[in-house]
Amino acid sequence: MAKVSFLGLGVMGYPMAGHLQAAGHDVTVYNRTTAKAKKWVAKHGGTFAVTPVDAASGAEVVFACVGNDDDLRSITVGEGGAFAAMDSGTVFVDHTTASAAVARELYDLAQAADFNFIDAPVSGGQAGAESGVLTVMCGGDEAPFARIEPMMDAFAKSCLLMGKSGAGQLTKMVNQICIAGLLQGLAEGMHFAQKAGLDGRRVLDVISKGAAGSWQMENRGNTMLDDEFEFGFAVDWMRKDLGICLGEANNNGASLPVTAQIDQFYKDVQNMGGNRWDTSSLVRRLRWLDN
Repeated sequence: MAKVSFLGLGVMGYPMAGHLQAAGHDVTVYNRTTAKAKKWVAKHGGTFAVTPVDAASGAEVVFACVGNDDDLRSITVGEGGAFAAMDSGTVFVDHTTASAAVARELYDLAQAADFNFIDAPVSGGQAGAESGVLTVMCGGDEAPFARIEPMMDAFAKSCLLMGKSGAGQLTKMVNQICIAGLLQGLAEGMHFAQKAGLDGRRVLDVISKGAAGSWQMENRGNTMLDDEFEFGFAVDWMRKDLGICLGEANNNGASLPVTAQIDQFYKDVQNMGGNRWDTSSLVRRLRWLDN
């Protein structure tokens, strides 16, 4: 058991930090809104700090899960940032979905200060975080990864070191590229089924058992049919993630024509007022086009 801190108590970080506390670690949390940190302590125990540097002080491992590159820089190297409190040999684990560039930037700063940085974005959504069954894809050095891997078992069903610094973020980009394509295909399939007069649920029942089956079909097919999107992974977040993917593709020369097109489809959803709708709301765009 270790003294750890967790920076960022959003829909992912809040339950992830709770799993660490439940596993017996001594957890100190930080959140930009202190009231939420106090609420977490009231529910889970542990302690809270009012700045990232205070939360990180004395911690063996510092976990973080915030919004984007700028948020990550703010809590690490900004005023009151956690990096100022990281001792020699400690580990900073970043679960934010961010760019590979910022991961490498912070890794270099950590190395210069004699501590470790692991980029460790997650997949599984809010439900996976709450249930403790996330998938974690990591980039960094083997020794610090070996130290933190058992700790991440508290909230992960799978955790793998993908390569050097930035490799975790690059793997998460692959994940988001694949999800975007699956969701658009599922949206078109469900839209077609309804237009053809088929019983959508019976369609899902039969095709989910064949080659078309996927997590998205099992978990989002019926809600697409019901036109329900007030839950799950928000369109705004997906556009942020796809922007990272497309930016990296510009750097490495990868062609992502479908991803670029779906990103624009999500822009249409935002223009429909769907910023906070679940990403499966792509099907609502198709219905809108038909009206």
